[in-house]
Amino acid sequence: METKIVKTNDEWKKELSENVYNICILRGTEAAFSGKYNKHNDLGVYLCKCCSNQLFSSGHKYDSGSGWPSFYKVIENDVVEVKEDLSLETMRTEITCRKCNAHLGHLFYDGPQPTGQRYCINSLALSFKKSLALYTY
Repeated sequence: METKIVKTNDEWKKELSENVYNICILRGTEAAFSGKYNKHNDLGVYLCKCCSNQLFSSGHKYDSGSGWPSFYKVIENDVVEVKEDLSLETMRTEITCRKCNAHLGHLFYDGPQPTGQRYCINSLALSFKKSLALYTY
């Protein structure tokens, strides 16, 4: 993993759009079915919007019906961090980018095999790079 990116909230606010800042730095959630990557099916890699860290392969994306882009695994085990999230007075598992600590979404354990995991991600936390070479491991 590359060196961690550490910035103040003011620095992020200057670099990011208001919507991306609200999701990634203030740990918000976009409305279900509103994100541009929910029904996105191009081949390529999904990156962290804040630091371009490669997070998910389109080969691991599936339609969970939840209204957010969903993946059953990350590209590599060390690209995200998982943390307890009690913000809604219920236990959830938050996913953040390991490189810059941006909030990405949440991890649930109701996904398809082979992992049984559902990485439920805000579209605003992602960018996309088209590629025919996919991570399939």
